Amino acid sequence: MRLLRATIKGRTSFFCDFGTCCTIEPHKIVLENYPFKPSKAYPYMVLNAHDIHAVILKSHPPQLCYKGDWIFIAVEKLQELTVFVETNAIRTAPKNWVWDYILEPFLDTAHTKEEAERTLHALVEKGMHSAQVAAIRKEVSQQMYRYNFDTMLWEWVSLGLLDVLQAMRVTYSDRAFEEFYNKAMAIENEHLLY
Repeated sequence: MRLLRATIKGRTSFFCDFGTCCTIEPHKIVLENYPFKPSKAYPYMVLNAHDIHAVILKSHPPQLCYKGDWIFIAVEKLQELTVFVETNAIRTAPKNWVWDYILEPFLDTAHTKEEAERTLHALVEKGMHSAQVAAIRKEVSQQMYRYNFDTMLWEWVSLGLLDVLQAMRVTYSDRAFEEFYNKAMAIENEHLLY
């Protein structure tokens, strides 16, 4: 695998800080300096508990869904978020693996042809077309290699929605990233792969 060379600036600009942007109160979550400009949470949002559609506690980091927008919460807030979910009787959802499956070729792991075919078959079963999967992988390929290898992340288990958003936001213009962000959220919402 040919590694692409990133600049020092590029190596550090991939990763977003979620730890300082979230305050969880008894019946609302305050998001400040949320890093993804196309998100409904950008740059600031007060999210009332009754407006949250679902929360995924068993993802890294946790995610919550507001009007089809998956918003990431710092993993350090998991305990607070769990109490918030229980207190406000918010629906929990299992982790959706669709983006993890799409991004499987960019892991620091060798997969057999049979494993790759099983992954593609799982995506097709959930309504994606193989040509669509190939087109998305082609679009994100260069940035995902830079994200996983040039940064020395070397993730070998799982890359997901957060990873692809972090990787693509540093290469696209605001308008192009907004289009990609909306496409990524549509895929996350339309092709549930638990």
